[in-house]
Amino acid sequence: MSSPALAFQQLTKSYGATGAVRGVSLEIPAGQFVALVGASGSGKSTLLKMVNRLVEPTEGRVMFEGEDVADLPLAALRRRIGYVFQSIGLFPHMTVGENIAIGPRLAGEKLGEGRIAELLDLVELDRSMAGRMPDALSGGQRQRVGVARALAAEPHLLLMDEPFGALDPVTRDALGERVRGLHEEFGLTTVMVTHDMAEALLLADRVLVMDAGCIVADEKPEALVAGAGGEVAQALVAVPRHQAERLKELGQ
Repeated sequence: MSSPALAFQQLTKSYGATGAVRGVSLEIPAGQFVALVGASGSGKSTLLKMVNRLVEPTEGRVMFEGEDVADLPLAALRRRIGYVFQSIGLFPHMTVGENIAIGPRLAGEKLGEGRIAELLDLVELDRSMAGRMPDALSGGQRQRVGVARALAAEPHLLLMDEPFGALDPVTRDALGERVRGLHEEFGLTTVMVTHDMAEALLLADRVLVMDAGCIVADEKPEALVAGAGGEVAQALVAVPRHQAERLKELGQ
């Protein structure tokens, strides 16, 4: 049998006496879209950052395509992983095209204008935006550039840490659907951290719920909607369910 795309083996991260992540073990098969959901401080972002070694574990291992990430050269590891985060992190002194090309450039490769144009097409931005500066773009456009940058090196794994949290609802929904489409188009393995259970249920194949550094639920969206996953998970599901019920009442 082939190795899972990603595996956590008794993964733990402690800050002094505080356990941010506590002995997490699970496997994520290639091609799966996983949402990691939980309240603030539950450990979800810390868990995600241990994959590309932005955070080093206290104990345990992260296995990526059968290899311990701790044994891989950092640049080579991150070349295989696309990373999108809420603050976007575009370099303000670089054009959009230069921002998209920065990953391959740091690896000693030049991304041609044609490839940059293709990446802009993928995230549904006009090719003319390659020459613009980031401050000339809207928040949604900047986040699309962030997705294009994450895809520039043709990664095997896409990590997203609250990628749509700062966006307005319409932009957030549209970009979420586009990311899901790109996930399927390129056969990516995707792990997305979000605090929004509705977003997780609508985009993911599998939802992991974290609480106090532990995975307390591991379910398909349909199972969570049907009541599975336990108390913490159902408390999160209750929010969009209640909102949907209120909207239905307004329409009566």
